[in-house]
Amino acid sequence: MAVSLAPAAGTKPAFRARTVVARRTARRSLRAAVLWGYVFGITVASSAFSYNTIYKTAAERRRLDLVFGANRAVAALFGPAAHLDTVPGFTAYKSSMAVMIIGAVWGLLHSTRLLRGEEDAGRWDLLVSGETTLRQAVIQALSGFAAAAALVWLITFAITAAVGRASSVRIGVQASLYLALALVSSSVIFLAVGTLTSQLAASRRRASSYAGVVLGLSYGLRMVGDAVPGLHWMVWTSPLGWVEELRPLTDPQPLALVPIVAFTFAVALAAVYFAGRRDVGGSILPERSSREARLRTLTGPLGLTFRLMRSSMTSWVVAVAIGGLLVGITAQAAGSTVVGSSVEQVFTRLGAPGFGAKAFLGVIFVILAMTVGFQAATQFGMMRAEEAGGRADHLLVGAVSRSRWFLGWLVAVALSLLASSLAAGLFTWIGASLQGSGVGVGSCLAAGVNIFPPALFILGAGALTIGFLPRLTGAVMYAILGWSTLAELVGGFVAESHWALDTSLFHQMSAAPAVAPNWQTSAVLAGLGVLMAIVGHQALLRRDLEQE
Repeated sequence: MAVSLAPAAGTKPAFRARTVVARRTARRSLRAAVLWGYVFGITVASSAFSYNTIYKTAAERRRLDLVFGANRAVAALFGPAAHLDTVPGFTAYKSSMAVMIIGAVWGLLHSTRLLRGEEDAGRWDLLVSGETTLRQAVIQALSGFAAAAALVWLITFAITAAVGRASSVRIGVQASLYLALALVSSSVIFLAVGTLTSQLAASRRRASSYAGVVLGLSYGLRMVGDAVPGLHWMVWTSPLGWVEELRPLTDPQPLALVPIVAFTFAVALAAVYFAGRRDVGGSILPERSSREARLRTLTGPLGLTFRLMRSSMTSWVVAVAIGGLLVGITAQAAGSTVVGSSVEQVFTRLGAPGFGAKAFLGVIFVILAMTVGFQAATQFGMMRAEEAGGRADHLLVGAVSRSRWFLGWLVAVALSLLASSLAAGLFTWIGASLQGSGVGVGSCLAAGVNIFPPALFILGAGALTIGFLPRLTGAVMYAILGWSTLAELVGGFVAESHWALDTSLFHQMSAAPAVAPNWQTSAVLAGLGVLMAIVGHQALLRRDLEQE
C-alpha cells in the first residue's frame, strides 16, 4: 500500500478558518487604532510642551497647583488635579479626562458596529456557517479588539516616550508605559461593554444605546464622587472612576487595575456565554415575536422611523436626564469652590464667567451639548446603516420616495434631540433645586434649548455628507464632534490657545445659564444645519443607493 509523504491537506486553510473572525476584526480595526493612537499621543505631547510656555515661573506653577488641586468644581468636570506644579502632573491632568471619554465612545461604537452591525447586515451568516460557532466568533472578535487596543497603547506609548525624553518634560519610559495604559483603559472597558450589549440587544442601535447608558452613568457617578464631600466612595462604583484612580505620572495606584481587569474580563466572559445561548441574528433581549398590531403610527416613513428609533430615543433621553439630575445635585457644592479662584479664569475662557452654581452649570451644559451631539451622530448613523445594510432598498422600491424617507429621518432625529435638550434642562433644574442652588427653572430650560442648535448643526453635517459621500457619514460627524470636544476641554486651560477654542462648535454657543443664551448665534448654527440638510437632500435624490 502506497503511503503519501505529503503534508495533510487543508491544515493551513483549517487554521485560517478558525481565525478568520479575529483577523477580519483586527484588520478592520487597524485604521481606527492608528488614528486614535496618534490622537492620544498628540494630546499628551501638546499638554506637556504647552506647560513650560504657559506657566514659566515656579510661583505661577505653585499657584496653579494650590488653586486647582483642591477645587471640587474642576474635579467634578475634569477629574482631580494633583502635582500641577510639575510637567508630568499637568500633562496627566490635562489629557486624561478628554482621552478617557473619547476612548470610551470609540470603544462602544466600534465594537457594536463590527459585531451587531455586521450581524444585522447578514455578513456573519457565512462566517459561522462552517466550523466556527457564534461563541467562538465572539471570542475571536474579542481577540481582534485586544489587538486593536494594544496598537493604540503602543502608539500612545511611543509618542509619550519620545516626548518624555525632552529636557523640558522628563517623563521616564516606565511612566510613559503606565500613562499609555491608563489612557487606553477606558477604550478596553467599553470595547468589552459593546461586545456584551451586542449579544443582549436585537439591533446595533439598541446595543449602542445600552452601552451609551453605561458610559453616561459611569461619568455621572464619577462626577458626584469627585464633587460632593463625603461621597468619594462613589468613584469606586464607576468604571471611569477606576481609570481615574490609576493616577498616572502623579501618584500611581496600580491597585485600581484590579477592578478594571476584573470588570473587563467578567463582561467579556458574559458576552461569550450569552453568544452561545442565542442564534445568529437573535438576541438575549429579543423583539417580541408577536404582539397586537399597532398601526396607528405607521402612516408613512416618519412613523416607521419613530418606531425604529423608539428604544434608542428613550435610552438617550433617560441617560441625558439622569446625567442632568446628577450634575444638578453637585452644582451648589462644586460651584461654591469657584469663588475667588483661578478656576474663574478657566470658566471665563469656556464662556461661563462668574462663580457659584450658575457658572458651574454653564460649563455643565456645554458638556451636555457634547452628549446630545453624540446622540445626533449616533441616531443619524442609523439611517446610513439602513442604506448600507440594504434594508432601505425594500422600502424605496415601493411607493415611498427618497425625499419622504430622508426627511422622515431628519425630522425624527431632530425631535429626539429636542426632547433630550429639554430633558437636560428640566432634570438639571430638579437636581439643582434639591440643593437650594437658586437657579430658576426658566434659566435651566433655556439652557437646555440652547444646546439644541449645535446638535442640529451636526445633524445637518451628516445629512450633507450622506448626500455626497455616504460612506464617510459617520467619520465626518465624529470628526466634528471629536475635534470640538478636544478643543473645548483642552483649550479652556491654555490661555494662549484661544484659536483652538474658536474652532470648537461648542464654543460658539453661550454657556447658559451662566450667561444669557445668544439666540442670534443659535439661529445661525441651526440655519447652517438646515441649509446643509437641504443640500444633502438634493444630492441624495441624484445618486444611487450605496451599500457597504
